[in-house]
Amino acid sequence: MKHTIAVIGGDARYLELIRQLQELSGTDIILVGFDKLEQGFTGLKQMDFAELEQDQLDAVILPITGTDMEGNVETVFSDKEIQLTEDWLKELKHDALLFSGIVNNYLKKAAEQAGVSLIPLLDRDDVAIYNSIPTAEGTIMMAIEHTDFTIHSSKVMVVGFGRVGQTVANKFDALGAKVSVSTRSNKDLARINEMGLEAVPLDDLPGRSEDCDMIINTIPAPVITRESIQQLPPHTLIIDLASKPGGTDFDYAKQRGIQAILARSLPGVVAPKTAGKILADVIKQILVEERRSTWN
Repeated sequence: MKHTIAVIGGDARYLELIRQLQELSGTDIILVGFDKLEQGFTGLKQMDFAELEQDQLDAVILPITGTDMEGNVETVFSDKEIQLTEDWLKELKHDALLFSGIVNNYLKKAAEQAGVSLIPLLDRDDVAIYNSIPTAEGTIMMAIEHTDFTIHSSKVMVVGFGRVGQTVANKFDALGAKVSVSTRSNKDLARINEMGLEAVPLDDLPGRSEDCDMIINTIPAPVITRESIQQLPPHTLIIDLASKPGGTDFDYAKQRGIQAILARSLPGVVAPKTAGKILADVIKQILVEERRSTWN
């Protein structure tokens, strides 16, 4: 029995994801939002969004960014507008799967109202941990590009000790940086000390930023505040890895002449092939498991 997957929009990561999905036997793949792609995919169908027949779809894969708060889907390889509405979702099969990288309140509510299973890929530990590797490498690239000093022996403050923060701290430590990590969790502070790094309670960050060469934020909340930025040396570079709008007071950093960069979607920028394979491996695993349980 054939199953049909619609890939709607997506960036360079999705080119590798699509190639990987082609390996799934018994699967038809429909591409929507790829009409400007210079090189097509042999044997795959390309359609306009309006041509899709929802009741024929077993899975829908949205871009990493999901939708905006009006349901609009970002399409890198198309100029055509795509809007995902609750009514559109209601026409899907009852057991269809909806994949998205990030899930906002609009998409979550629309999927719930439509009774569609929504799978937020970046909320999964396996995806987030694998993605933290190209994120850390991209951060290193940006640090080299935007500074006139070596990472080795520089003083780097990593803010947050989640899946990305841990990998970033490890990679910069391996390059010889003097790494401090700031977080609220007492358990994480203990682990940071155990790793041989300097642990800084988040409330103490403003008083510990006066000699930072770099601050790398991973917390999606306003944590790099005016108070912390006031103490920074003029040469300090802030790289904010948190989801938009980041956790940095960018306006005040600009007033102070501190370079602060919101670095979005680094895996898709620095290693789209690897990032696409990470997503594809997880999606294929979920689809195979779903076939065994309900699609047969």
